[in-house]
Amino acid sequence: MDPYQTLEQLRQLLDSKQITAEELCRYFLDRMAQFDQQTNSFVSVEPEQVLAEARSADKNIDRGINGQLTGIPVAHKDNFCVRGQRTSCCSNLLSTFIAPYDATIVKNISKDGGIYFGKTNMDEFAMGTSNQTSTWGPVRNPWDLSRVPGGSSGGSAAAVAAGFVPVATGSDTGGSIRQPASFCGVTGFKPTYGRLSRYGMIAFASSLDQAGTLTRTAQDAATMFQIMQGHDPRDATSESSSNNKSVSVKHPLTIGYSASLFNDLDSDIVARIEASRKTLEQLGHKFEDVEVFDQDLALSSYYIISCAEASSNLARFDGIRYGSRTKSAASIQELYEDTRSQGFGDEVKRRLLAGTYFLSNNSPENYVQKAQKLRRMVYDLYQELFQNVDVVLAPSAPSTAFRLDEQLDSTDMYRQDRFTVPVNLCGLPAISVPCGLVNELPIGVQFIGPQYGDELILDLADRFQKETSWHLQRPKL
Repeated sequence: MDPYQTLEQLRQLLDSKQITAEELCRYFLDRMAQFDQQTNSFVSVEPEQVLAEARSADKNIDRGINGQLTGIPVAHKDNFCVRGQRTSCCSNLLSTFIAPYDATIVKNISKDGGIYFGKTNMDEFAMGTSNQTSTWGPVRNPWDLSRVPGGSSGGSAAAVAAGFVPVATGSDTGGSIRQPASFCGVTGFKPTYGRLSRYGMIAFASSLDQAGTLTRTAQDAATMFQIMQGHDPRDATSESSSNNKSVSVKHPLTIGYSASLFNDLDSDIVARIEASRKTLEQLGHKFEDVEVFDQDLALSSYYIISCAEASSNLARFDGIRYGSRTKSAASIQELYEDTRSQGFGDEVKRRLLAGTYFLSNNSPENYVQKAQKLRRMVYDLYQELFQNVDVVLAPSAPSTAFRLDEQLDSTDMYRQDRFTVPVNLCGLPAISVPCGLVNELPIGVQFIGPQYGDELILDLADRFQKETSWHLQRPKL
């Protein structure tokens, strides 16, 4: 059994009865049990439940009741609610919270026959770029166990890269799917804001958060996107199904390329992205030089807005309504203070304090309003760009995976997101696909599309992967 088969290959194996869903799930459970003690990509798995769902899937396959995912295991990032399962956001504050309902995308996957495999590790409340802030311990990159997998969806990226599951969900607030996809050598897709429901996905920054996937291939990402999408009346930002604005898929494309993005990158990374450009040119695509918004200014706007929204969203976690509660408080004020002080980790506290300051007294005029104006400038620039080009090519991350013991200060850590945050500020779709190895570590290239250009960039990524083999490379666990 090959643990790196695509969804289409697994579907063929199941439908032709070469393997049963129960055998498939047992294989992945055994592989995860053998190797995940090294990577720490999962925070909860219930094998008996997985196998019970697999046996039910086998009965449906025998009856010819098949969805595209029937009998195939799918892991969920630990910020997606799964009914009856602990949903902790990898925070001590929610370590006892059992979700009473399914997130909409979880329900859509289950409805199609996907088997809930378990919850993947993540940065606490999705705040981080290295998956080191989890209360359940850091995730280790399957390519090099001394290195980070990226964050905040590092557990999902590592689980797919290690061959524990063929697909995992993730969330992307400022690059939290695409950066770990680059670090772990997998495909990370962040759709247009509103194309996938956020209902049941615990919020970090509501105007920036978007659900997505970590998969082996762009074709798998497209399959998952079709299954997961659809209007959800429980999410006010969900795109109406009757308002189809999808950009037409076409070939060849005009691709925007900004040389200024590569100024401070390692020459080996630039060489791999230049090679990707040549591959796309051989496919008939044309490139046009473009200028993009100053990355550090976009980054400043992103962190002000995201911290301010996090301060508001996480105010509900107070020991009264959700999660763990301190037992030593003598007053309601102490209850709030002690519960949050003991429940939140350092990175979450740092961002909540910053966000609260941005929202306090005269600070909204000094910070949040200016950040929103910058956000609008970024949005307007990309709207103008897409009048002249179909897609923008950019790095997914400024480096390969860094070491777990590498002492990066907060500013350096935040700058890991500088190529990805403009996408979230504008609500655009983007996909990171593997484009090479640098010092035996994977690196990704990012295709950014216009709003509702999801199918367009998925098609481009699929064509790119049919001409390259970087997505077929595997870590040596």
